[in-house]
Amino acid sequence: MTTKQMTRIAMIAAIYTALCFAPGLSMIAFGQVQVRIAEALTMLPLIYQPSIIGVTLGCFLSNLLGAMTGINPTGFLDSIIGTAATLLAAYFTWKLRDRTIKGIPVLSILMPVIFNFFFVGAELAYLFMPDNFVSGLFINGFFVAVGEIIACVIGYLIVKGLEHTDIFKE
Repeated sequence: MTTKQMTRIAMIAAIYTALCFAPGLSMIAFGQVQVRIAEALTMLPLIYQPSIIGVTLGCFLSNLLGAMTGINPTGFLDSIIGTAATLLAAYFTWKLRDRTIKGIPVLSILMPVIFNFFFVGAELAYLFMPDNFVSGLFINGFFVAVGEIIACVIGYLIVKGLEHTDIFKE
């Protein structure tokens, strides 16, 4: 890995974390109903594979700092579960990037939605609806998925703009 790649990875992680704690955005980045704008960065693997590491690191740091400061109501569990969801989502976003429908990588765009629906939905159900886990999974997963769809559409639009620049050229 080159110094340039490591620098880009660190910048992606820092941007992810900053977006989670930016005034106004931190209120909607954590909890049962969330729109984590930072998850837009899970679309970067469409054009830059090393961003998988940056997005995962940024998610881990955000979840950990959120737990440490009390902003993240799911606590430290989210550092593991939420980060795993983001890692898998970013990886499969990259892996499925060439499978398109009318030129749009629909499966790639849906990866963060699907992984967060199940992983974060299950985490929230376990913590907040333990007596009715299955219903909790679908209810919480639905709200998380809606937020992910918003973030992924924003991310895809950003990536479409970035692919015409030299920002990720080696």
